[in-house]
Amino acid sequence: MAAVSSTLRAELNGAEKGGPEHDAEIFGQVTDLFLSSVDHLSESQINSVDGVLAGLIGRVEATLLVDLSEDLSAIERAPRQTIRALAFHHNPQVAAPVLRRSGGLSEADLLEIVNSGRQHHLLAICDRKALSEKLTDALMRLGDVNVSNALARNAGARFSECGYATLVGRAERDESLAEKLGLRLDLPGNLLRELLSKVADVVQARFLTAPRPVAKAKAEGALAAAVEQPRVTRPKVDYTAVQSELTVLNRTGKLNDGAVNRFAVRGEYINVVAALALKADVKPEAIEPLLDGERLYGLVVACKAARLSWSTTTMIVRNRPGCPPPTQRELDQCVAIHESLLLSVAQWTVRWGTDRLLAKTGPASPQAMACKKPG
Repeated sequence: MAAVSSTLRAELNGAEKGGPEHDAEIFGQVTDLFLSSVDHLSESQINSVDGVLAGLIGRVEATLLVDLSEDLSAIERAPRQTIRALAFHHNPQVAAPVLRRSGGLSEADLLEIVNSGRQHHLLAICDRKALSEKLTDALMRLGDVNVSNALARNAGARFSECGYATLVGRAERDESLAEKLGLRLDLPGNLLRELLSKVADVVQARFLTAPRPVAKAKAEGALAAAVEQPRVTRPKVDYTAVQSELTVLNRTGKLNDGAVNRFAVRGEYINVVAALALKADVKPEAIEPLLDGERLYGLVVACKAARLSWSTTTMIVRNRPGCPPPTQRELDQCVAIHESLLLSVAQWTVRWGTDRLLAKTGPASPQAMACKKPG
């Protein structure tokens, strides 16, 4: 420790002598010293490093600072003045690593940087693991369309009601934003309804049939913890016999909500799949993938396309085999979809989405999808 302290004093004295080349040399030596010894340095020694590096940041080339920013962004005991100086640096390549990851920046620091209005800096902040409502409000107030999209795809970003309303308003003119927003687990049901009313059918179809994050079920009690359910691999099913039975039932008018509801309550999901396929006029193999936890929206659309009531739909959603129970927010979103979608749009969506699932391809282009839209 004494050797480190004496080295720091020598470097500090050297830093005061100035000169670009000398500054770069001292900067490299102090950086190497800190990175190799950080786990063994005392707070006073870290403060000494901080005084040297923070003073040199404005005097050395940006290329030297980028690597330092990357290194310090992942270090919990990184010198605070240095982190702050890097975060406020005019060069976005220097600022970005600490803006994205460093825990050494306070919310006040981040808000001050957001208020500078530098879009590259704002974009970097959007990638932080967690963002408060206060930060997202500020980012949306001063950020451009790229900032809105970055926030919408960040699962750790929290939005005020006003913030979400702003995003929904912008999504009307931005298909990419609408898709990202529609897949968020925390989007309030009333705003999902508004989003569905604002965007084109092709955009609805893309996010309603796309995989979305799965909410983690929470155990109740003092030791409550998030528990993620394992994905269930379902064996291949031959639906020939059950389809024949349900076709007869359908012809006599008995394949109704009550019948499908009973299938769901009893866990007879072969019958549920076959019934949805028959009533929505698609293949059973197209409905099967919708039973995965991440296909919750698609399952609701299929139920709507099959003319099932919300009461039956919620029973199907709640009893999916191998899936965690839906959260109240997810149920709010599901009922918003069920109530908002026109039958014709739901049928078109599940049929188009089904084609994509079976083909295991990415989203079709809006032009290609428009060709599929019913007249």
